[in-house]
Amino acid sequence: MSEDKKPLTALVTGANRGIGFEVCRQLALKGIRVVLTARDAAAGREAAAALSHGNGAILFAELDISQESSVQECAAKLRRDGVSVDILVNNAALSMSGALSKCPSTTAEDVLNTNALGAVRTCRAFVPPMLENGYGRVVNVSSGCGAFAEGLPGPDALYSISKAALNAFTLRLSREVSGDVKVNAVCPGWTQTRMGGPAAPRSAESGADSIVWLATLGPEGPNGGFFRDRQRIDW
Repeated sequence: MSEDKKPLTALVTGANRGIGFEVCRQLALKGIRVVLTARDAAAGREAAAALSHGNGAILFAELDISQESSVQECAAKLRRDGVSVDILVNNAALSMSGALSKCPSTTAEDVLNTNALGAVRTCRAFVPPMLENGYGRVVNVSSGCGAFAEGLPGPDALYSISKAALNAFTLRLSREVSGDVKVNAVCPGWTQTRMGGPAAPRSAESGADSIVWLATLGPEGPNGGFFRDRQRIDW
């Protein structure tokens, strides 16, 4: 976007800790207004307050992507407040280790509802205005565990399946957008977060790098790709 236009605004889901929190920090340092969202309002407000010191404008919005009503309420409140979302980072996710044969149906529903359908809900709410404005960036935080090319690895079968579904959604949505609107997926790698655990080889800062890169692509940047370390990988 041209320099005479208003600063961009990014909304990041599941951002009160881990990679989402770090993505908010890095985007804010680039001069982008950030809407940090979390389903735990107290944790989200605390995270937003922590980031606001010297990191530009950090707003908080309560958002539970597993609930359609929460997504719609969040979008409506932002509209009332005059906040237009230019960048959407679908980061929130669940992981519950276990084999498919031993997984309760409620657990399967929770993981798929959050990891795959959550992004569908947020995109339905925030992508249409991007198309109207002719500019937008959507980054779906996926995983190599959801890559058929890598054999859907990992100890959590449902997590792998949900991320494969997210990849499919990314590819299809990328074919429906137009103008300078781009939709991509990213594998941040095994990262030291509450989900990834302390043994993970990557820091949250490293895991956030490719996400922020895709969130701030120029008009010549890719659309409809799957990336790791800023390099395209196979679905």
